Amino acid sequence: MAGPSFVMYESEFHEIAAVIERLCQEANSKVVFLVDKNGQLIASAGETEDLDTTSLASLTAGNIAATGGLAKLLGEKEFSILFHEGERDNLHITIIASRVILVVIFDERSSLGLVRLRVKKAGEELAKIFERLVQKAEADGGASSPFAEITDDDIDNLFSE
Repeated sequence: MAGPSFVMYESEFHEIAAVIERLCQEANSKVVFLVDKNGQLIASAGETEDLDTTSLASLTAGNIAATGGLAKLLGEKEFSILFHEGERDNLHITIIASRVILVVIFDERSSLGLVRLRVKKAGEELAKIFERLVQKAEADGGASSPFAEITDDDIDNLFSE
């Protein structure tokens, strides 16, 4: 279920960070983070100091992969929105543009309706940014990674005496 990696440019990263920061405020949520389908954290906003965001990102991607398996068993392409309700905190997970995962953690200060409304708007903005990223990467020669020409031998030589 993991998707291909992509190149992140600084200008688009700042746009993404601004969108999720605004989403965190407008949804009155505790934390918002964006993860790629491989479990790599792209950006986060809110009360992240006490969270293990790396583990949360990996587990979120695993959750999406497992749910994708369930969807296929039921003849669905995917379940694009997941919601987990806890005693104190709730988790709203959305797949954006079939590429990245938007996670919103919220408590009693917000509501599922408000989060869904704000996520829909932010998701549209993020989808446009990721579409532009794909176009920009293709215009830059279609290189999938700036590290593509680095070989294992280059890395071994770098760390050898």
